[in-house]
Amino acid sequence: MLCQSPITHLDSSQDRKKLYQFLDFCRQKAIAANHTKIASIALEIASVDPLVALCKWVDSSQLHFYFENRDQRRAIAAIDAAISLKLDGSQRFSKAHKFVQACLNQLISSSPATFPWTTPHFFASFTFFDQHLEPDPPFPTATIFLPRWQVSRWQDHNVAVVNLVVEPESNVESLAEKTCQEFQQISSVQYNFFRLPSGLSNLLNSWEIIDTHNFQSAVISALDSIEKHYFKKLVLAHTIDVISHLPFQWGHSLHNLRQIHPDCYVFSAGNGKGQNFIGASPERLLSIQNRQLVTDALAGSAPRGRSLTEDAKFAQQLLRSRKERWEHRVVVDFITQQLVNLGLNPQYTDTPGLVKLSNIQHLHTPIQATLPAHLHPLDILAELHPTPAVAGMPRTIACEQIRQHEPFGRSLYAAPLGWIDTQGNAEFIVGIRSALIEGHRARLYAGAGIVAGSNPEREQAEVQLKLQALLRALV
Repeated sequence: MLCQSPITHLDSSQDRKKLYQFLDFCRQKAIAANHTKIASIALEIASVDPLVALCKWVDSSQLHFYFENRDQRRAIAAIDAAISLKLDGSQRFSKAHKFVQACLNQLISSSPATFPWTTPHFFASFTFFDQHLEPDPPFPTATIFLPRWQVSRWQDHNVAVVNLVVEPESNVESLAEKTCQEFQQISSVQYNFFRLPSGLSNLLNSWEIIDTHNFQSAVISALDSIEKHYFKKLVLAHTIDVISHLPFQWGHSLHNLRQIHPDCYVFSAGNGKGQNFIGASPERLLSIQNRQLVTDALAGSAPRGRSLTEDAKFAQQLLRSRKERWEHRVVVDFITQQLVNLGLNPQYTDTPGLVKLSNIQHLHTPIQATLPAHLHPLDILAELHPTPAVAGMPRTIACEQIRQHEPFGRSLYAAPLGWIDTQGNAEFIVGIRSALIEGHRARLYAGAGIVAGSNPEREQAEVQLKLQALLRALV
């Protein structure tokens, strides 16, 4: 539903009057329907770093989400929840889909959805497994919410979207005044937020590292099972716990990650209980724009070289490696088959390319398809997660083996994190190269795919390489 007088600023009495009139219009609709409405207002905003806005305004008791792709010049921060849903169980994707649809039925927008940056987004995080075995997990198996404030930088556009729950008995004058105050405060955030006081960096760099388990032993055990043909591939995660003398500054860590890894998706999900899951992932699970789907097969790895010659040598070894090419092909075949099962016609090249990151390079095959109108992004997520790139093959057996070999809960590690807008566009990444931060403690996650021919020492070196990159970004 659309209000015919869009609000674009809140810097004049005329705009404030429009805001009040729009909220009153929503309240009248709520009265007529005897049901809650959600007012969504897109507001032009001066150039603001969404990460700074998030760090300045989010409270540890509020849900939050952050998503940035520097290559595409896009960043979006979700601050607090206007409405949210937390789920557990095997039907989490379909229930999340119903929640989104129910919210859309209540939504009244102040402006047409002409541009993607003016459209309200739903933000979602799903844990790797749909059931928890560990007590008191940091995240439910699914969290999806429409934020109260959504601050976006989309290339040259800066927009804030506010979503407000309007009840039949709502005081719209008070709601309008509070919205104006918050908008002015968000508009005035300063860019020097990430400058740490002198001496604080040294204190934050003083920490203790606890290796949670023997990763090489787990790899050897997995290889023994592969040799006995119990399964073909298993992706094992490794974790280390880092204890700092001072509480970790997760916002500063995110800022470091986007500086160190401009070629990755930088993300953060806060659970409203003081725990934040952050990372820089190279792996896109799906991107949907105007019914065009792109998903990535990303599997098979090699280090970067210290010179151009050495880097090219490692790249050629990766492209010619039978083991790495087979591991990559397993992921391509799985994704394409899942898309075919959904009635799609996936398109891709037979020869993989390379994604070169700051400290590692991967075999990469983008896969594309056109979506019918009835197919929702969450339907696709339910089919794709988890791919063999983060679980193994066969998938069901691999997931059972992960439970046996990993003495910790994966939580959001290697799981889908992203957003869906009101037009059916979406972007989800896989939460790898990540850390769970709470106060003085950070748990860092990294993984490696184990197949016949894997070398335990090399796999250990690969996860250490990934963990070191995360560790450098913590302060």
